[in-house]
Amino acid sequence: MSHREVSPDSEPSQFPAPVPTGSRIGPRAAMISGFGALLLLMGILSFDSVRLLFDLEVSSARVRQDFSNRERTLEDVRSSLYESGNLLREYALVHPNANGSDTFRHQLRSMSDRTNATLRACMQSLSNDQRVPFQNLSDELNNYWSMVDRVFDAGTAKQDRSQLHNSALAQHATVMAITRDVSALNELELRDAERKIADVFAQFRARVRTGTIVAFALGLLLAASTIVYVGRLEQRAEDKYQDSLRSQRELKGLSKRLVDAQEEERRALSRDLHDQIAQALSALLMDVENLAESSRNGAVAREGLQRIKLLAETCVNEVRNMALLLRPSMLDDLGLVAALQWHAREISKRTGLLVDVVDDHFADTLPEEHKTCVYRVVQEALHNCANHAHARKVRVVLRENSDHLTLSIEDDGIGFDPRRSRGLGMLGMQERATRLGGSFKVESSPGHGTRIRVDLPLAPDPAPQQSVPA
Repeated sequence: MSHREVSPDSEPSQFPAPVPTGSRIGPRAAMISGFGALLLLMGILSFDSVRLLFDLEVSSARVRQDFSNRERTLEDVRSSLYESGNLLREYALVHPNANGSDTFRHQLRSMSDRTNATLRACMQSLSNDQRVPFQNLSDELNNYWSMVDRVFDAGTAKQDRSQLHNSALAQHATVMAITRDVSALNELELRDAERKIADVFAQFRARVRTGTIVAFALGLLLAASTIVYVGRLEQRAEDKYQDSLRSQRELKGLSKRLVDAQEEERRALSRDLHDQIAQALSALLMDVENLAESSRNGAVAREGLQRIKLLAETCVNEVRNMALLLRPSMLDDLGLVAALQWHAREISKRTGLLVDVVDDHFADTLPEEHKTCVYRVVQEALHNCANHAHARKVRVVLRENSDHLTLSIEDDGIGFDPRRSRGLGMLGMQERATRLGGSFKVESSPGHGTRIRVDLPLAPDPAPQQSVPA
């Protein structure tokens, strides 16, 4: 059994599906552009948000650092003022000599140098507007240092020293007041900077909110467009699927009508050959025999008539064989098993192939369509065994029970790979089985023969029906 044959009984049973020649790219391009724009917008929004947050973080850190530096500077000034006040009180209590005064002056100048250096370093990091109050503080602080230094001068008279001491205390109070004013101004600047940062944060929130709304609206529009587009594609696919189902049903109906027409044509041709041509040849053969017997004295005439008789007999046998091959009358008259056994004998006579037909619990009461299907499957299978499989033995088994019929055809030929190669004959057999609701299975491998199995469902109580060829 092979796939390479093209049998006259084979019909094309599968049709290539239509291949789409093009696709619509307009909606697809629009969706790609829309999603690309959405991703670009989200990327720009994210980049701008990260940049702005970084700038805000840097600005906030700088403001707080500047505030801390100014507060530390003011705290150093206050500490120096407190220490200088302590020095003045100690000096007033102990009334030291010249060496003691030099010690107090040395401590004072060390304190003033450290404080002035810290104040100058702070002023260098300030802007022009911020530097004004600190410059005022520096001037008053220098005046204070000068007064205290004169108090610690041992050459100053006691009365003058007392006046200088009071002036230094007054200047001390002035400088302390200035530090408080600068500290308050520093607090105001901090609050102003925080307010500006809060305004920037508010703008940032507004920008993020606007960008989010735009992105959400664009995403919603894209989602709606995608849903509509996918819905149209699904509807189009469903329409195509329904069209394919209708086409498949129409093709199955057309295939059935073609097979019915072919069987009917074979039946009619077989009857015409048997009823008309064969009978005419038989009548001619009888007339020739009568003439041969009546022409006893004409040896030449008898010899010619004898040749005509042989030719007529040959024609009768050929016509009978052709009629039986087209549609064996015994399939309608004697049943399926008898027709299969006759066909097996004819195959054996022509090819030498040993064919064994076995019926296992087979009642031979099948509907006409089932009989025709089984006979054509066996006919095609034996044809393949004889011409392509190089088989020596074939076993045909028929089994029947209450609800289905099983046909098995097994040979010892060369086999083949049914997954890669299957000819029109195999497709025709499968089409016949499938059209009756049955199954068709081929088991084969190179060098191990072939086994065909056909299962056909049977009605439990088949009603009498008119014979319709398959």
